[in-house]
This record gives sequence, C-alpha cells and structure tokens, in this order.
Amino acid sequence: MNYFKKLINTTLLLPLIVACTDSTDTGGSTYANIPSHTFSQLTLGLDLTGDNVSYAWSMESAPDQKYTLTNKTSEVVNLIATTSGTYELLLTVNNNGEVTKSTLVVNVTPTQSQLSQYISKIYDFAPAVGQFTNEMPEYEDGDSKEDIRLKAEEYIVGKDGYGPISLGGFGGYVVFGFDHTVRNVIGERDIRINGNSFYAGDATQPGGSCEPGVILVSYDANKNGKADDEWYEIAGSEHSNKNTIKNYEITYFRPESDNTDPSKYIRWEDNQGGSGYKSKNLYNRQSYYPKWIKEDKITFKGTLLPNNGENQSEDDTYEYWILNLYGYGYADNDLNSADNSAFDISWAVNSKGEAADLAGVDFVKVHTSINQECGSIGEISTEIQGAYDLHLTQEVIESRVL
Repeated sequence: MNYFKKLINTTLLLPLIVACTDSTDTGGSTYANIPSHTFSQLTLGLDLTGDNVSYAWSMESAPDQKYTLTNKTSEVVNLIATTSGTYELLLTVNNNGEVTKSTLVVNVTPTQSQLSQYISKIYDFAPAVGQFTNEMPEYEDGDSKEDIRLKAEEYIVGKDGYGPISLGGFGGYVVFGFDHTVRNVIGERDIRINGNSFYAGDATQPGGSCEPGVILVSYDANKNGKADDEWYEIAGSEHSNKNTIKNYEITYFRPESDNTDPSKYIRWEDNQGGSGYKSKNLYNRQSYYPKWIKEDKITFKGTLLPNNGENQSEDDTYEYWILNLYGYGYADNDLNSADNSAFDISWAVNSKGEAADLAGVDFVKVHTSINQECGSIGEISTEIQGAYDLHLTQEVIESRVL
C-alpha cells in the first residue's frame, strides 16, 4: 500500500510545516526547494490507516555533509543545510508492521548575499536597575526605549561594535540575532558570546569578575522575523544545581527622590518571599533606574543561579571580592578567548527540562542570572560585548564539557 500522497502544499499550512517555496510530486520521489541557512521543517503528507505508527528519517546523500537533521523520529523533520546542492532524505514508516519508504529530494539554493558571522540586530533590550544602567549605553534626555535599543545596536552589532552593554541586575536582558539561522553542528559549540570577564590575581585563577548570564535560544517557527516563538534555555553547569531557582521573579521599585541613604537606594521584592535594596556606589552617580521607563516598578523573570560572589578579605579593613567562575553554558562567565565563552545549541532544553533537539536558531536571549550585592563593587550584572557564529569563522570547539 502506498501511504504517501505528496508534499503538503505550503499555502494551506503555516510556513513552518514545510519551509519550501516550490515543490513537485513526480510519483517516485518528492522534490522541494529551500534556501541555505534556513531552518526548515519538512514533512510528507501521509494517508495512514493504523494507530501504531513509527517514523524514521535519514539522510541518503548530501553535497559535503554541511547539514543538521533533527527530530528524526517524527512525521516532521528539522533540516538546516548550509551548502547549496541536492540533499536526498529517506523516510521509513512502520504502520502496524507494514513498512513503507519514500524519498524527499531537497534542492538547496545559494544564499543571495554574503553572510556575516556577527550579530546583525538587537530585537529587544531591557536592562534592569544597575550601576551601569543609563551609561552603557548612555541615556540622553528624551530617549525612548527604541532609542536605547538602537544605541545598544551601535555598541555590539557587527564587526565594529565597541560595547559592552550592561544588562543591570537580575533579569535585565538583551535579545539579538544574526542575518541567518545558526546551524547546530552536532558535536561542536556553535555561538560565542563575548563579555568583559577577567581572572583575579595572576590571571590564572578561574574567577575574578565572572558575571554569568543565562542564555536562551529560539528559532523563527512562524517565519515572521520576530523573536516571538518558544524559548529554550541553554542548560549550563548550574542548571541542575539544587540551589538554582527556575521561574524566579523580581520587582524593582523606583527610588524616592529624597532618598539619601546609598545602601537603601532601590527596593526590590521577589516571588520567594525575599526583599532588599540595591545600593548606589561611589563610582557611578547617575540614576540606576532605567530613565526611559515611566512606570514606578519593573518586573523581570527567569532562572536564578546561586550567588557566586565571595569576599575573600581577611579582616574588616578592606574588601576583596572574587566572582567565581561557573563551569559552562553562560555569557560573561569566562574569558572571551576561553572555550566556555561558547555554547552548543544541543544544550538547549524546553520548560520541562527535555532536550529541544534544534537544528538551528535565529534568536538569542541573555539575562543577568544572579541577584547579589558585592559590597563596594555593587551588583552582579552581565555585560555583553558581541557574539558570532563560530561556523562562519571556521573555528571548531568541541561541545564536550571539561
């Protein structure tokens, strides 16, 4: 029995189901066309009579193995191909013991323009309160949220970005993307995010100023060019730490104009029953509350990592804070030259902690992941200086964790 009808017509379903602009059914094989560096979800229309059905996709041939195939046991398979040419996929269906095979030939067309390895756009920028808020980038009278977003783009977009931008205290975030889908190359790390971390003392101690930001990734499932699809968290080294809090929420309150106590500058409350203050230090005297925000309180949500700041001074006459290094999977957590400033898309998990199995991503979100005051150096705040697609730089970093 022939269970396969034809490639589903893209005009009848959401573009994510079959990201093809053209398809034909010749009877023996089904043909589809997709552009390179595009996250494509492909399926064959099935006419099945049983309930006990299993699927298995495999790549029969490809030009130079420059592709990623995931979700291979579902009716819908995820494909990213980064080199133009003909890719031949085989779908095997077992329907109540009856096995049928069908071929999908995908013609990948060349990218029309030269792709950049760097960030091409900031989609959203919302720093929390912090000592560098309104300075990195700089707020000027009358600036709107959109003005600040554009200034943040000037700081970190492209090769000439001079950053960094500061995300402020816990929850402050930035959402950025590239001019293409970044492919999840199995066994390799895919994206490096640059921050301003450094080591203490003789520059060999694995800690000093490490201000980890949680990373989330998303692909443009609805193909509208907006970062409004499901987010998947990169499961870093502290993801399963018993002291890590998922779905943490904090609210910051606008400081009173007559508040003269720098240790009780900005009040905060969280959804764990905690509360406290963000202090103002001697070095940054501008407002720490985002000046383009009209509301008297702002709320941020995300994963809270355990505090990593430690005062190592031996007496009360001075402070010597070390912000300790976490293992892997975070932004602004290690030197830009270190392997652990890069992450593997394969580490992404959904809200249940299950592997996301993404072929690639279009959007990246980073938020400050620690809510800690460290004496005179102030709050822990993630800074971002830029990011790039490792595969366009020909840099290979194995995804194994040390």
